Amino acid sequence: MGDEEVAGREPCPWRILDDCGGAFAMGAIGGSVWSAIQGYHNSPKHLRVSEMVKAVRHRAPIYGGGFAAWGFLYSTYDCSLMGIRGKDDMWNSVASGFLTGGTLAVRTGPKSMLRNAVVGGAILGVIEGIQLLLVNMFAANYKPQAPQLAPADVPPPPPGPNGATASYASSAY
Repeated sequence: MGDEEVAGREPCPWRILDDCGGAFAMGAIGGSVWSAIQGYHNSPKHLRVSEMVKAVRHRAPIYGGGFAAWGFLYSTYDCSLMGIRGKDDMWNSVASGFLTGGTLAVRTGPKSMLRNAVVGGAILGVIEGIQLLLVNMFAANYKPQAPQLAPADVPPPPPGPNGATASYASSAY
């Protein structure tokens, strides 16, 4: 069993497809909510429901597709960096966000590409930093501890030579 399976994640070729599908679902759901709000807000009162449904039907798949492209590129870069570096850590995630942001902006020119790459890396850096902070903050709750015996659970001292119980403090060694 590899390190990826122990961490609860799919192995890399399947992780790319899994992340792409998950990103599409998140984009489609979020896009549905956003499009419904926009369709409701930008339509006349007597057509609000029908315009809201039409906006969701037209725009939600576009949002889902954009998120899917981001998820596909991010996971591809993440798996590639994991294969190149030989470890799966937060720096792979930050670098994958940087590369994904730059790749998606490649048609807008080098200046915009660099700006979007920095934004992508910064967003993933913040996410990884918050995740690291939360893990460290709650890790103390899950540290293994030796069981503490309550005073009633402490066995009585062994009997002395005359059958009387001796106190540990008064016994001479």
